[in-house]
Amino acid sequence: MNTVEISNELIQFIESSPSMFHSIKTIRTYLEEDGFTYLPESCAWNVKAGGKYYTIRNHSSLIAFKVGKDLDSYHFQMCASHSDSPTYKVKNVPELEGPKEYLRLDVEAYGGMIDNTWFDRPLSVAGRVLVRNGSKIESKLLYIDKDILMIPNVAIHFNREVNNGYKYNRQIDLCPMFSCGALKKGAFDKMVADELGVKAEDILGKDLFLVNRQKGLVWGLENEFVSSPKLDDLQCAFVSLKAFMEAENEKSVNVYCCFDNEEVGSNTKQGAMSTFLKDVLHRINNGLGKSEEEYYQAIAKTFLVSCDNAHALHPNHPEKTDAVNYVTMNGGIVIKESANQKYTTDAFSRALFTGVCQNVNVPVQSFANRSDSVGGSTLGNLSNTQVSIHAVDFGLAQLAMHSCFETAGVKDTEYAIIALKEFYETNVQIDEAESVCLEK
Repeated sequence: MNTVEISNELIQFIESSPSMFHSIKTIRTYLEEDGFTYLPESCAWNVKAGGKYYTIRNHSSLIAFKVGKDLDSYHFQMCASHSDSPTYKVKNVPELEGPKEYLRLDVEAYGGMIDNTWFDRPLSVAGRVLVRNGSKIESKLLYIDKDILMIPNVAIHFNREVNNGYKYNRQIDLCPMFSCGALKKGAFDKMVADELGVKAEDILGKDLFLVNRQKGLVWGLENEFVSSPKLDDLQCAFVSLKAFMEAENEKSVNVYCCFDNEEVGSNTKQGAMSTFLKDVLHRINNGLGKSEEEYYQAIAKTFLVSCDNAHALHPNHPEKTDAVNYVTMNGGIVIKESANQKYTTDAFSRALFTGVCQNVNVPVQSFANRSDSVGGSTLGNLSNTQVSIHAVDFGLAQLAMHSCFETAGVKDTEYAIIALKEFYETNVQIDEAESVCLEK
């Protein structure tokens, strides 16, 4: 498969993932087609050497794992990405009537998006709906596969300052237009009910989000670029999944994580700061008949690759990035570092993962923020509050992060799969933070 084909598969992966709930459904489809066994959190687990398993929490986070058959040096090798992206959530009472015959949706920001990228684009909604069915309340996935919404810009004739730095008010400016007379109050819940084949009065709860309907594409005269909604972070969710599924390692328990709610701080029952990862690792340990002491020894020898995209050098604003610690699209995978530990990378984890990449000739780039600007945090340092392990922050260079349509390099998707597959297939033997042996 060449770089364009891989990027086209990435686009399909993203298109089948219009919400975090759909992201997990898509990942489950990949795993089940590959023979993984589902282990519900609410049931007893039967974990065996050589087995392939996964579990989910809240239907928006997933952890999968492969158990090696020769665990003489028992440890875990893990990658973690996230299933969510910045968007707008539809409020429980969804409709705003007026002015005149207009019907609009009442939404609020989920995460830190670039507001003005959401204007004048075809939009829809996706997520989950909780529906009464007799004595049961059931969760149903919803995606309205149609252009049904638009957030219209104010004409420049009425907003002469729009090109001089206009501050948008999310309660006023970001309300999607749903109808200008053809639909009346109650139409939104009726639409949802009709799509699901239920009665509107049986809908008891909704987690629905706006979806940018613009299709992803590979572009450029030489097909250099891939642009799509949700590259942050579904590109990393995709490459780490492909690498995890393709890799074989009998010496390790390989683990794939995709957490929800990274864009709003991860401090939820299904986020990276939750007990989800710790709970799963303990249950693997117990299922393999290991003692608590063996668990702690394994954690000391465990390594995590925190997978979240990185900021590429901007062609019009190179001054926004550090003078030497900047990265380019199609320049290889990115290791991110921060002195204030917003990223988990240190000299030991950088050296370890750089060594893995060198073994398969994947180029490595180094990213750090300018010293006079503050960057965001991501999964690695947050998950370490529950499971303290050696970790590196990894990403792929992209432009327009948190826009509703982002851009990355086609080569980097392939580089990432190669590098992460090598990581999963290498028997990483950590001796404290003194040394590490990378054996195949």
